[in-house]
Formats: sequence, C-alpha cells, structure tokens
Amino acid sequence: MKIDDWLLDILACPACKSPLRAVPEADELACSSESCGLVYPVRDDIPVLLVDEARRA
Repeated sequence: MKIDDWLLDILACPACKSPLRAVPEADELACSSESCGLVYPVRDDIPVLLVDEARRA
C-alpha cells in the first residue's frame, strides 16, 4: 500500500472525523477513535472512504 504521509495527515474518518492510521499489512485505513472503530479498505492504492464499504474492527 502506497499512501503518502502528507495524505494520511489530512484524511479523516467519514463517520466521526477522527484521523485515520495506516494498516499496511492488511491494505486498510483504521479510524483512530476507539468508539468508532471503522476500518476502510485500500484498493489499488486508493482509499475507499465509504461508510458502507467499511467494516468494524
């Protein structure tokens, strides 16, 4: 997964607006909020930030 650090700095969870963190071994972005806990897929190095596509951690 190739997501630039500057992009990770501005990406936020669409559901709760908390910062996202990379999970490179799973090609996912995880919400940093413990109460939200959504994990978003990254397909072809493109984050899919749709709540309908996310899964609960």
